[in-house]
Amino acid sequence: MLTFLVTGVTFLSGCGLYSFSGASTAAKNISIEPFFNNTDLAPANISQTFTNKLKDYYQRNSSLKVVPENGELQVNGVITEYRINPIAPVASTGSQTINAAALTRLTISVKLSYVDNLEPKNNFKDHSFSFYADFPNTDNFTTVQESLEKKIFDQILIDIFNATVANW
Repeated sequence: MLTFLVTGVTFLSGCGLYSFSGASTAAKNISIEPFFNNTDLAPANISQTFTNKLKDYYQRNSSLKVVPENGELQVNGVITEYRINPIAPVASTGSQTINAAALTRLTISVKLSYVDNLEPKNNFKDHSFSFYADFPNTDNFTTVQESLEKKIFDQILIDIFNATVANW
């Protein structure tokens, strides 16, 4: 039984089409163009931050090498939304008090195009990926902004990875 298991693991990892991180591609490299920030509210460095996190994610979770251009796989996109909205309204007790929200939501959306030069059937254009994080209205946004962005980016990166090389 153990011999069968070791043989199976060796076969799967040796064929180059599957890795235990979930990547399912024969490609050796990927090029990721810098994302453009097409929002009004996002921090000025958000496009660079997101692009770098996306490159790091592919390098950590697959055997793909990130190349500057003309990769076997190619990704490009735009940050399309950075929105802060009050949610979870709380009723006021008096006629002079203003209704407020108990929570505020930060939503970030990305539109992405993907080209797989080895398997063109996997290509897609302008696919949107979005996620949000809520925080108490009593918190100052600038103090929680970085942790909220990290949480949102982490989920969007997983979704992008799964839609591109994991074929989920």
